[in-house]
Amino acid sequence: MGELNMQEMPLPALFEQAKKIHDLASESSVDQGIVRKGCEILRACEEMIGKLGLFSLNETKDDISTANLKYILVPYYLAELTEKTAEDDRIEVLKASQAKLKEFISFCETMELVPEDEIETSTQGGASSSVDRRAKKIARFKRQRAAESKLLELKERRERRGRSTKAAALSSPVETGEDDMFDDDGEEEREAWLTTISLAICKAFDLLEMLKKEEEILSAVREKQLQDGEKEFSQLILDERTQKAESWHRDAATRARYTKPAAPITCATFAQDVIEGRAKVSQAHDHKHQPLLFGPASLVGMNPTTERQRIAAQVFQPHYRLPTMSIEEAGLTEMNMMNEWQERNVKLMEEATSSWYNDGPKTRPNEDDEENDNDDAAQEKARAWDDWKDDNPRGAGNKKLTPCG
Repeated sequence: MGELNMQEMPLPALFEQAKKIHDLASESSVDQGIVRKGCEILRACEEMIGKLGLFSLNETKDDISTANLKYILVPYYLAELTEKTAEDDRIEVLKASQAKLKEFISFCETMELVPEDEIETSTQGGASSSVDRRAKKIARFKRQRAAESKLLELKERRERRGRSTKAAALSSPVETGEDDMFDDDGEEEREAWLTTISLAICKAFDLLEMLKKEEEILSAVREKQLQDGEKEFSQLILDERTQKAESWHRDAATRARYTKPAAPITCATFAQDVIEGRAKVSQAHDHKHQPLLFGPASLVGMNPTTERQRIAAQVFQPHYRLPTMSIEEAGLTEMNMMNEWQERNVKLMEEATSSWYNDGPKTRPNEDDEENDNDDAAQEKARAWDDWKDDNPRGAGNKKLTPCG
């Protein structure tokens, strides 16, 4: 198996490569290098699926397109390949595989793909008696056999259709009913992937129970060894854990940039290009709108350098105005406007509720002195008026004008 540049491969090619490794590992024993390579490819698939946002918790199986159904199996394939890896600490391998199996079952339960009896068993924490456990295993085995038979039937039906299509193409040059054939292929492909997921769910429950039992046995053996007085062995474990903890804290800053979730792709056009292999996830995309060019084929796509080329490239233009930005650019512009509006409203509310606003307008430093001076002048004026009224009583100056004066 040649070296794979996973950064340059599209998601469908990565999934097909990982599926081949999983099928090879399921049928026979393979080299550990191939198993680890398959795990790396599946982790790359998980990262790319997260970036593209192919699935949502608000969706069900009916909302997922046929082309994306197969990517539900990525955690299950990763769990099976992880279980086949050979490591010194077998318990850690079992825990990692169980975590992926639980993730797969939980997501299938959200997508309404898990049968009702399996959901009841998982919510109750397992069957209460051996009779119930036996009944559950028998029902699961029947579902597994039915799924395998259905997959075999779909495979034979597809092979027969392929042979009949080839025969019809050889016998008549004009093909009829081509659209109906494509519709049947799409329906069969969706039915085949749903059946494959149902079969994987049955195997996931069985594998999860087996891994739990194996983990219990290995944990019991380890505890027995520790209780038998192997203090040196216990001390080695403690030293190893201490070194792991120290190295973890020492390298935390370095690993921080890898533990952060990848930035999602917000451009639908770029996401479709990544899925179909026309672009790479690592490429930068700024939602730049490329306007359509109408004109001579020799000048379309070129950067005109002269006035003659610019005028020639503008011939045969449409009668309507072309868009100046893409839908993604318009959405980002409106989002920035709303953010600025919200920030401005928050700032205004903070100013309105601040202590400066509630305390009222502040007085100027010399305003009190001016008010005191005005009060003194008014008081002096009132005193002078009172003195004048005392010196000049009412009607004192008009005594000579009165008849009796």
